[in-house]
Amino acid sequence: MNLSQYVKGYRSYLFLEKSLSKNTIDAYLHDIDLFIRFLAFAKIDKSVGELTLSDVQSFLKWINDIGLGARSQARIISGLKSFFKHLILEDVIAASPAELIDSPKIGRKLPDTLSIDEINKIVSVIDLSTPEGTRNKAIIETLYGCGLRVSELCDLKISGLYFNEGFVRIIGKGDKERLVPIGSIAEKNINIYLHEIRNKIEIKKGHEDFVFLNRRGGRLSRVMIFNIIKELTLKAGIHKSISPHTFRHSFATHLIEGGADLRAVQEMLGHESITTTEIYTHLDRSFLKETILHHHPRY
Repeated sequence: MNLSQYVKGYRSYLFLEKSLSKNTIDAYLHDIDLFIRFLAFAKIDKSVGELTLSDVQSFLKWINDIGLGARSQARIISGLKSFFKHLILEDVIAASPAELIDSPKIGRKLPDTLSIDEINKIVSVIDLSTPEGTRNKAIIETLYGCGLRVSELCDLKISGLYFNEGFVRIIGKGDKERLVPIGSIAEKNINIYLHEIRNKIEIKKGHEDFVFLNRRGGRLSRVMIFNIIKELTLKAGIHKSISPHTFRHSFATHLIEGGADLRAVQEMLGHESITTTEIYTHLDRSFLKETILHHHPRY
């Protein structure tokens, strides 16, 4: 099996030609590595040019048997097709053994949304007598107030805070930059954290520009944000599956329910396609009925 020797070139292809982010590239390479490990496990000892549709189908049956869901399977299929397309472009193979594979149908999964009362309840259980509490309140208000991804929150820079103009600069997926409006509540809590808590921390070298730090002066990790939210949710007595993305989802849902333009929400969330933003339009029937009653000329 000589598949591994092409992975390094594929990485360069994804980075230089497709301009994908590090996280996306790592996910693609993980899926290719999973395919290589399956071939070894199944004792399929072939050159890359000898691989067949049947080999790929056996792999897909295997990942289904080990319990990977439709969404994960679809991503893996997409990664395999991309990998073999790269090998065709490099004249390593003449045709892709994954060409005729169809991705499984994926229903749009709607994550839990927090109501405004629930968000207020989470904020109310934060212990503001501690330095971490002041920081955590700023984190929650920023997640909800700006609709950020957890990675965007972790990477938020002091140099990207344009409070006089009412915006923060965000580096999103694929290293794409966007300006996101920031409300007065989030701005106020960030300022309190910066001037009353953060300025007393001994900051690690190289972490000086990150807004949110741990007690050791280092940039907060994604896992730490997840743990903070999990702890606060339990303390608030909210029994939903809550993650940092829930606040982003709630941000978008509440904006649309309030009458915000879908294109404006798309811009704030940093979605390339409007169809991605449309998942946030799962408004409840009572809201839709109320909207029709108020705005339709025949009701």
